[in-house]
Amino acid sequence: MHFEPFLSLKVTVGPAVEVGATPCGLRRVIPILGGEGSLASGEAFKVLPVGADFQLLVQENGAYTTAQLDARYVLELTSGERIYVHNTALRHADAAATQALLRGEPVTADKVYFRCQPRFETATPRLQWLHTRQFVGQGVRLPDRVELDFFVVV
Repeated sequence: MHFEPFLSLKVTVGPAVEVGATPCGLRRVIPILGGEGSLASGEAFKVLPVGADFQLLVQENGAYTTAQLDARYVLELTSGERIYVHNTALRHADAAATQALLRGEPVTADKVYFRCQPRFETATPRLQWLHTRQFVGQGVRLPDRVELDFFVVV
């Protein structure tokens, strides 16, 4: 088993819509405003301004340190073909780094564990193989965007 690059993208996000502290944790919704990226083949795409990242932050020892992420959005290739993305992720950092992220401040990638499991759906015949493979990824959260690299498990 090994990993091959599949795509890299930058997703522009809006301010968090705070639902509040529920019995499950701190619930937030992050609007997806757009973005761009490219497949490993070099084919470019844009992230359409639809979708959101539904977040649940959970406490450890009285502080928020772990975020369970559930993002759903659409990629549009330069050919006009579209790919629906459903990406679940785990982001963990110490309490100080997590609070900085919540305030919209930059935190260096080495202070945050951010791994994901994207799934894809498409009607595009040449990309039907996406439905029969597993993918993993890693991300970096910046104040106005999320940068992600996805890999196919071979």
